[in-house]
Amino acid sequence: MATVTFVDESTAGARTPAWALQIFEERLTLRELIRRRIHQEVAEYNAATSAPRRLLVQPTSTERALNGDLVQRSHRRVDAARQVALAEEAFGRNGFVVLVGDRQVEELDEEVDLRRDTEVTFLKLVALVGG
Repeated sequence: MATVTFVDESTAGARTPAWALQIFEERLTLRELIRRRIHQEVAEYNAATSAPRRLLVQPTSTERALNGDLVQRSHRRVDAARQVALAEEAFGRNGFVVLVGDRQVEELDEEVDLRRDTEVTFLKLVALVGG
């Protein structure tokens, strides 16, 4: 069993606190790793009375409009399948890159080795201004 630690960073220097997920397989595709991450986040979001601070893909503007900026006790549920599709689309258009350990994974269907303490970094690419 692997403990995968997820870290979100941006090229602007922002970094969110790391969090861990237990994965039983030793190898997964990047697509499956992203899917599991998002399903965990969405499950926590949907179960919470307030919004968690970390989401790889933020709720859409429609979801935010329906839920409000401050999530109320009876907030609407976020659709995990839709969030997975949005994340895959963002990855495909270079919205973020994924590093497993020190190696960049370039394809969603590429398999990655998961060890006991694997760190997976999601690096959000921020457009340069004036460049």
